[in-house]
Amino acid sequence: MNDDIVVGVDIGTTKVCAVVAGKDELDRVNVLGVGMAPSDGLNRGVVVNIDRTVSAIREAIEEAERAAGVEVQEVIVGIAGDHVQSFQTRGVVTIRSEEITQNDVQRLLEDTMHVALPADREILHVIPQEFIVDGQDGVADPVGMSGVRLEGDVHIITGLVSAAKNIYRCIEKSGFAVSDLVLEPLASSFSVLHEDEKEVGVALIDVGGGTADIAVFEDNTIRHTAVIAVAGDKVTDDIRKGLGVMRDQAEQLKRQFGMTLAGRADPDEQIEIPGIGGRQEKTIGRDALAQIIQPRMEEILEIAGMEIKRSGYGRHLGVGCVLTGGGALIPGTDELAADVLGMEARIGRPMGLSGGLVEEVSDPKFSTGVGLALYGMRPEIIGGMTLSEEARASRNGTAQGETLMTRIANRMKSWFDEL
Repeated sequence: MNDDIVVGVDIGTTKVCAVVAGKDELDRVNVLGVGMAPSDGLNRGVVVNIDRTVSAIREAIEEAERAAGVEVQEVIVGIAGDHVQSFQTRGVVTIRSEEITQNDVQRLLEDTMHVALPADREILHVIPQEFIVDGQDGVADPVGMSGVRLEGDVHIITGLVSAAKNIYRCIEKSGFAVSDLVLEPLASSFSVLHEDEKEVGVALIDVGGGTADIAVFEDNTIRHTAVIAVAGDKVTDDIRKGLGVMRDQAEQLKRQFGMTLAGRADPDEQIEIPGIGGRQEKTIGRDALAQIIQPRMEEILEIAGMEIKRSGYGRHLGVGCVLTGGGALIPGTDELAADVLGMEARIGRPMGLSGGLVEEVSDPKFSTGVGLALYGMRPEIIGGMTLSEEARASRNGTAQGETLMTRIANRMKSWFDEL
């Protein structure tokens, strides 16, 4: 496969989406191919059926391959699920020479990774927040400064080892290799958030099928991440139970006639509900459907609001929140979010693309897939590093520390170049 081509694979609870992207001679990112396949091998973002997930991955990637006219070998894959947790920690090292070098920064980041984790958890990302040199905080790039003590605040994101291994297994069984594993809300943020939004302060809420992912940004740095297990599937379940219809019919009603604001729905607009087991069809007003959808969407947004508050950055979000993912497609979601969260809200669609199948992917449900591809094109946009190499390092028998430190060195170097 061409080195300039990257494939992002979003393994979701309701769909698997593959996006093939490439750079042109002007360094612009073009979407070359898109593939999508229905998925039912996951529950709340975690793989529960390997075979079903493998066939969905294969179908999505093959469709994207055909559209792009390329053969895919390696993919960047997203990870989500309510097992994902994040926390802040601080590391400190002493400086042996008078000047802080890249090696000192690497030692510091290695020090921050020495946190006590349960045996079933592993580090997915380490993202620097700020550096402190001899008590002087607010340092973005300490390399070249004089000092005897270097501290650093970092944001560490962890996930279940088994969840990560199952994703690796599914991709490998599909006949592809994993080049990187990226947290899904982080990936979505690359495609739907403007740089100035990240600087002023913004919360990203990605409402998928099985999970709603949250990422809080301020000062161009991710400050908090969370994954909650209440999302679009619960809305479909409520419709299924409330109207007594099949799950597929409930999903279709949600997509075709759903609204999140019952007050805005036209009570005179009638919707036909299919009869079950030979029973007659019945009709309901569109407002009745909205009355089923609104309470569940309010609950999702309220839990997201609690996570934003827990981050401690709730009052720092100058531009409010951005909603994306398939769940954000229900009309009125942005208005409901503004009411529930008490802040400005907009619907986020993939950006940062200049050519190819841009229109095909300008839909909130492609945010994560496009974000994974953009991350593959410009890995420095995290401003930290992913540590999924650990699993492959131990599997391949290479020295884990050596692999991690090489990765950290390269990521930090590119991050500082960007600043």
